[in-house]
Amino acid sequence: MQLRGSICALVTPFSSAGDLDLEAFERLLDWHARAGTQAVVIGGSTGESGALETTEVVRLVRQARQKSRAQLQIWAGIGAPATHKALHLGEALIDAGAQVLLAVTPYYSRPPQEGLYRHYQQLADQLAAPLVLYNVPGRTGVDLLPETVARLIDHPNIIGIKEAVGRDDRLQAMLALRRPDFAILSGDDGTCAEWMVQGADGVVSVAANVVPELMAHLATLAQDDPQGCRALDLRLRALYVALESAPNPMPVKALLARLGHCGPTLRLPLIELEPSHEAHLLTVHEQLPA
Repeated sequence: MQLRGSICALVTPFSSAGDLDLEAFERLLDWHARAGTQAVVIGGSTGESGALETTEVVRLVRQARQKSRAQLQIWAGIGAPATHKALHLGEALIDAGAQVLLAVTPYYSRPPQEGLYRHYQQLADQLAAPLVLYNVPGRTGVDLLPETVARLIDHPNIIGIKEAVGRDDRLQAMLALRRPDFAILSGDDGTCAEWMVQGADGVVSVAANVVPELMAHLATLAQDDPQGCRALDLRLRALYVALESAPNPMPVKALLARLGHCGPTLRLPLIELEPSHEAHLLTVHEQLPA
């Protein structure tokens, strides 16, 4: 399975009553299939994973797989403070049809590197779907270090990493380690263009929720026209900043709602933005390249 290009960390649409909005969810999937998005991640942090029941994530994955969108891979996020809980979630999502599992490091428990190694080894040994490692220390409180990735990289069921430490030294460490069929994916919109130009395979993007065509084009330019990629990246920077102006996914869901793609509802403890903040997001979006 080839992992490259723009992969959207998909929001989870809710009705005004707080239930899953499956009609809006279908519209988002159709939009991404048309726009050139390579994959969507269901039930990740942008999808409010902490506020979703396992049955709800299963329902979303199953819904996504019911309609044939051959060009759009369906990924699902798995994460838990304990390995056995991540295993149970992964098994349920595989049964629902998830093609790839994006496995975030255990959060809150803050395991040592040996614990992280054993965690991922057990997931890769026992789950019957490919795994992409996910390192986001700003959210989890633990950093999956390159030397630990080096111990995991030869497992045939571990096929890539989403690396949200946006430093250039981390990219270079990953590039030095990887095997040809191990994908390196940026987990940070703000640094993804430079990472892709330097050799990363793609990006798992929040911005792709609202500008899927532009993020897909950015990934293509990184391979074919590095200077064009950097130029487009400069024009997208105001959007990246705006989408980080409050805790994710509050800004991106507010902007999607303003654009008419889904409702603004979030689940507590996340809350909707003030109208003035939403208006600023819309202004930034209106100034983007066509």
